[in-house]
Amino acid sequence: MRPDAVTIWSDPEVRRRLSWYLSVMNEKRPPKYIIAKHVDAPGFDSPEELEEADERSLWRSHDTGAAEFRRLWSEVREGSASLKRAERPRVSLLHVKAELARRLASPCRLCERRCMIERLKGKIGACRVDGKAYVHSAFLHLGEEAPLVPSGTIFYGGCNFTCVYCQNYDVSQTSPRSGIPVDARMLAKIQEELARRGARNINHVGGDPTPSMHVIIESLLYLEENIPQLWNSNMYLTTEAMKILVDVIDIWLPDFKYGNNRCALRLSAVPRYFETVTRNLRIAAENGDMIIRHLVLPSHLECCTIPVLEWIARNLPKDKVIVNVMDQYRPEHLVARYPQRWREIARRPTWEELKAAHDKARKLGLFTKV
Repeated sequence: MRPDAVTIWSDPEVRRRLSWYLSVMNEKRPPKYIIAKHVDAPGFDSPEELEEADERSLWRSHDTGAAEFRRLWSEVREGSASLKRAERPRVSLLHVKAELARRLASPCRLCERRCMIERLKGKIGACRVDGKAYVHSAFLHLGEEAPLVPSGTIFYGGCNFTCVYCQNYDVSQTSPRSGIPVDARMLAKIQEELARRGARNINHVGGDPTPSMHVIIESLLYLEENIPQLWNSNMYLTTEAMKILVDVIDIWLPDFKYGNNRCALRLSAVPRYFETVTRNLRIAAENGDMIIRHLVLPSHLECCTIPVLEWIARNLPKDKVIVNVMDQYRPEHLVARYPQRWREIARRPTWEELKAAHDKARKLGLFTKV
C-alpha cells in the first residue's frame, strides 16, 4: 500500500468530495449496481421477455425504473433507506440495462462514432474489436490516484480513439484482440477475485472500456461484491450509453484530453470531441463522484490545457470535482517512431509548461490534491 493512499483520507476535503465512493468502499452503503438490482423494471414479468421486446419498450421501462432508482439512491445516500432486507424484483432495472447495452453493441451505438457495425455477429467496429470483451490484464494497480489505490484494474482491448502518442497502443490499437475473451460470468469472477484480494474499486479501463460496456453491464448481474464501480474512460460515449452507465458507476475517472476539436482530430483522429466529452462530463458530475484527468501535452498549453481547465471551472461544480493535472506524457507509439510528423509533441513537457498548468488550476480554484 502506498503511504499516501492512507494519508489522503485525513484530508476532509477529499472525504467530502468523494463521500459516496468512500461510503461504498467502506461498505457503509451499497454500490449503485446493487441498488439497481432492487429497482423493478415495469412491463416485464421475466428476464426472458426482454430478449423479445422492442427497443422502444425497453427504454420506456428503463426510464421509469431510472426515475425510481434516483429516488432510492437519494434515500440510501441520506441513510433513510436500507436494502439489507429488501426483496429484489424478478426483472430489475439492471436486467433492462444489460439488454439495452447488448442492443447498443450491435449495430454499435456505444460510442459517438456510431459506426453501426454488427459487432455481435463477429464484425470489427471502429474500436478494432468485435462483440467480445478481451481482457489483457487484471491486477491490483498501485499507480492510480491515491484515493483509488489499490485499484482492481481490468484492461480491456480496443479503443474508439487513435492517439498517435498512446502508451497502451498494443491494447488499444495494434493487438486489441490478443487478450483473453471473457463472457459476463467470467468477468464477474475476475471482479470477485480482485475484491477478495483487497481492491478498493473495480477499475474498468483499456484501451477504453466503452467497446466492452455490454459485457461489463451484464457481468454485474452475477456480481454481489460491495465494491465501487469505476469508469476510467475517454468519455466519448453516446447519450444512450451514458443513460445506462449513470445508475451503476460510483466514481468516474475521465480523461479530458483536448481543449478543441482540431487537436483531437489531428492527434486522436476523433471528430466532434469537445462537445461530446463536455456533454458527458456534465452528466457524470451529476451522477457519482469524479476525478478528472488532464494530461499536459508539450506545446499544447494555450490550445488545450488552459481551455480544459477553464471549462471545468466554469461548467462543473468546483466544490465536488477533483482535477488531476498529469505530467506523465512521453513520446510513444507513432510519435516515437516518426517524431518529424508531430514535432511539437516529440518531447517531454518542460518544467515551465507543467508549472504553468498547475498555476492555472490553482488560480481557477480547482481542487487538485490527489
